[in-house]
Amino acid sequence: PVIYEIYSNQWEGLNGLPKLMDLLEEPVPGVGTYEDFNTIDWVREKSKDRDRHPRGKIATKSKESTWALVKGISDAFSGWLLMLLIGLMSGALAGGIDISAHWMTDLKEGVCLNGFWFNHEHCCWSSNETTFQERDKCPQWKSWAELIIGQSEGPFAYIMNYLLYVSWALLFAFLAVSLVRAFAPYACGSGIPEIKTILSGFIIRGYLGKWTLIIKTITLVLAVSSGLSLGKEGPLVHVACCCGNILCHLFTKYRKNEAKRREVLSAAAAVGVSVAFGAPIGGVLFSLEEVSYYFPLKTLWRSFFAALVAAFTLRSINPFGNSRLVLFYVEFHTPWHLLELLPFVLLGIFGGAWGAFFIRANIAWCRRRKSTRLGHYPVLEVLVVTAATAVLAFPNGYTRMSTSELISELFNDCGLLDASQLCTYANGSEPKSGGNALPDRPAGAEVYSAMWQLALALLFKVLVTVVTFGMKVPSGLFIPSMAVGAIAGRLLGVAVEQLAYYHHDWVIFRGWCSPGADCITPGLYAMVGAAACLGGVTRMTVSLVVIMFELTGGLEYIVPLMAATMTSKWVADAMGREGIYEAHIRLNGYPFLEPKEEFSHKTLAMDVMRPRRGDPPLSVLTRDGMTVEDVEGLIADTTYSGFPVVVSHESQRLMGFVLRRDLIISIENARKRQDGVVSSSRIFFAEYTPPQPASSPAPLKLRGIMDLSPFTVTDHTAMDIVVDIFRKLGLRQCLVTHNGRLLGIITKKDILKHMAQIANRDPDSILFN
Repeated sequence: PVIYEIYSNQWEGLNGLPKLMDLLEEPVPGVGTYEDFNTIDWVREKSKDRDRHPRGKIATKSKESTWALVKGISDAFSGWLLMLLIGLMSGALAGGIDISAHWMTDLKEGVCLNGFWFNHEHCCWSSNETTFQERDKCPQWKSWAELIIGQSEGPFAYIMNYLLYVSWALLFAFLAVSLVRAFAPYACGSGIPEIKTILSGFIIRGYLGKWTLIIKTITLVLAVSSGLSLGKEGPLVHVACCCGNILCHLFTKYRKNEAKRREVLSAAAAVGVSVAFGAPIGGVLFSLEEVSYYFPLKTLWRSFFAALVAAFTLRSINPFGNSRLVLFYVEFHTPWHLLELLPFVLLGIFGGAWGAFFIRANIAWCRRRKSTRLGHYPVLEVLVVTAATAVLAFPNGYTRMSTSELISELFNDCGLLDASQLCTYANGSEPKSGGNALPDRPAGAEVYSAMWQLALALLFKVLVTVVTFGMKVPSGLFIPSMAVGAIAGRLLGVAVEQLAYYHHDWVIFRGWCSPGADCITPGLYAMVGAAACLGGVTRMTVSLVVIMFELTGGLEYIVPLMAATMTSKWVADAMGREGIYEAHIRLNGYPFLEPKEEFSHKTLAMDVMRPRRGDPPLSVLTRDGMTVEDVEGLIADTTYSGFPVVVSHESQRLMGFVLRRDLIISIENARKRQDGVVSSSRIFFAEYTPPQPASSPAPLKLRGIMDLSPFTVTDHTAMDIVVDIFRKLGLRQCLVTHNGRLLGIITKKDILKHMAQIANRDPDSILFN
């Protein structure tokens, strides 16, 4: 603990020396904490955790008393208990969100007379009057036109349903944006760019707070139900991280240590993906590959446990009533052929090109929102986009249904029991004996009609998603990206299927696709396309493939998924290096050092450090030559986060580093708690203080708040090594010396500005330090 030793003004004995008193045995409240929009010092947080129980101390204590042993065990077990609670809370919230969103999406089209709380599917489950062909129609479920004007068919009924669909969409969107604006501005967007930044050590107070959690949970349901082109999967990561952050406050170990808390948040991010896709292993890999900055082995095991608990909780709630964790679980039975890798790679190229296009278009639109008057009217923007989306979506059955249902429909493998428009083929040869698999058949008129509708839906989704992502409502990107890929994949799948049917004597089909065989599975192409497009936008690879095969239960389709995902990443990287989350981090100016980015320029520490040539000298504190007034003046005149401590202005020999916040809190505390500390009191950072004249005011010894081992590099250290040190150790700042003399300082912001200059970007776009 930090202990301030302050001289009291009581005189002791005849030698006239002040008596040294440890007035503050307890650490001063606030010291060692951070201000909002600041970066944490990982090294300091680690040493704080080490000081909490030095090695060997627990072992010796446990021999002394049983209570100490119990405390030691509970301390070690608290991490696992915390993971259990996060898994339970996130799973329960995700189940509630799924059920509510499903119900409210159906509410736009009609209501159940048995009970308004039933969605369309549940309403017709108990009905005896449903037919197989029209399984979604039952007397208990009434469309709004039937309820209001008593007609279910005809132009008036269509217009009435159309109007109510748009009205409900506008109402849900208005409620969502109003709640976000009034109660929790941080609840908008996906949340993943900010979580990546927070996990790298940045502090955004309130971003993972209770209000953000409550409002994000409610508005996520509203936003998804409004029919906007967005998903709930990204925001569920934010919701799970809010749960993690709030539950951290129950345990002192995590409440008081920012680095330990970030280990918990890494596990919470895994939980978010686990409940979003029903993919616990994919969630752990997503946290490791995409969001986490520091991911020790211990966090891997705990993430695995938390993701398991969350998936189990969601499975117990059974939100979709089909014993699955997601709406679009599918199973394919037909093996794929080696020659099909060609269309899979084509889907990968499409996914990469769509990803690069989407990132550029979306960032350009978001930048326009920030720099023009568009950003001043968030409610109006949301309402206009919702109205446009609803008006354009209603006439097309594929855009009217929720995006998750659309993906489910596209992934579906046409069997004997399918009444879907996509499965209305002309009667070809009879199905193979024993099994639901049908042979390849000529497409009927309805399939061609469905193809046209899907092509229009593809165009609609591509354009609408660009303007929707980044609005002031919770909006995820996983589902819209997967929908774009699934539509493209299904279109290509049906085209290849028809090609194989009509031209089975071609060289490419000969030998493996004979007439009457079931060779091509269009649903598989949709799945591969979905993975390719999501990979192109987010640049995920390993975690994406695992999520997709956990979704579909198809282990034999790992190679097509890998081929498409890898192609998509290569194509997207060739067109632009950043994924969508990195692009949004840069747009918002967060101080995030991308671990995947390589630094290959031959600059030295002296080229980046401050002060530069012509700048005023570095603001420093001296070991024993400054008064309280001098230090308070220095704090008032500068905005720096900390100050190096040197022996004297002449020698500039480095002693340590003191944070501005600790300095302010310590001086304020000493003035309140200690008599005799006035503006003329001298401040000492040395270990031993020289004797003071009897008439001088009580001195203040602040060695306890000084970092005695600040990180230093010499002025000739190559910048690629400095950047590596900052990344791997999570530093806030690093001091530059020459032969032991202090020359300057390099902060994380200086490095980011330097990298921006090298990449010909505006260095002033990095807003925070």
